[in-house]
Amino acid sequence: MSTRHLLDPELAPILEFPTLELTLEGIPGLRETLGQADVLADPDEYEVSREEITFTSADGSPISGLLYQPREHSGNLPGYLHLHGGGYLFGSPKGSDGLNLQIASQLGVVVLSVDYRLAPEYPIPLPLDDSYAGLAWLHSQASNLNIDRSRIAVGGESAGGGLAAALAIRARDAGEYSVCHQHLTYPMLDNLTGTPEQPGDPLVGEFVWTRESNELGWTSYLGDAPAVAPQVPARVVDCVGLPPAWIFTAGLDLFRDENIAYAQRLLAAGVAAELLLYPSACHAFQMLPDSSLGVRFTKDHLAALGRGLSTG
Repeated sequence: MSTRHLLDPELAPILEFPTLELTLEGIPGLRETLGQADVLADPDEYEVSREEITFTSADGSPISGLLYQPREHSGNLPGYLHLHGGGYLFGSPKGSDGLNLQIASQLGVVVLSVDYRLAPEYPIPLPLDDSYAGLAWLHSQASNLNIDRSRIAVGGESAGGGLAAALAIRARDAGEYSVCHQHLTYPMLDNLTGTPEQPGDPLVGEFVWTRESNELGWTSYLGDAPAVAPQVPARVVDCVGLPPAWIFTAGLDLFRDENIAYAQRLLAAGVAAELLLYPSACHAFQMLPDSSLGVRFTKDHLAALGRGLSTG
């Protein structure tokens, strides 16, 4: 069933992008192709400093990340741990450089974008361990970075949004590091989405990230690990005590219904959750940042994160 007539006309160029026909053998080549498209912006134009930092994950492996700090600031600042998208299979912090520069500049936030390890080479628990180590690093360096530990949020897009939701669950359960807000852009939350067991609405999942892509992403990410929380946030038994959330989704995105269901579960548990849906958008529509929806998303994303971190 074609859903092209439901797509915002300004997003039509997405139809010209190559369809992701993912295979395990094709992942290295796709990583290289996508990596070549990532270009870092000039941080001086944003009055932000950007540096690569390294911290240690649970298994002793060094993990890198991009750290963004606003140059003009006073007092303690909020912190934001960012996790990039890519279906748990590809991507890097460089792909989110533009938005993270805006977050640091416009909101006055210290941002750490983690270069977590990717499946299938590094399945669970390693990607989540790397993310948790990044959260620990932000808390440990709070004094040096002038960060208010009570105002550290986690967030990300797609797989990064799923990791951020998983990280919020893990942080709540461990009780070591506080998280004040989770900022989830069409998060990848449920391994059953798009499977024969849970095929979902036929009107979603035609563009960019399909049911086939989703199955490969989840099976590679989970490996031999069970499909339970925190690695599968949709399987969390109890949502009480999770951080307040902003959840963004799109009307044609494969993750639409799992995102709505997760917001409902948070609300039912007494967790403040804001749900925003663009009906005529699809997965990764921000690849067209100058479209009306792309501009609107950046504005909505920044405003909601500012509220979550109490920056304005």
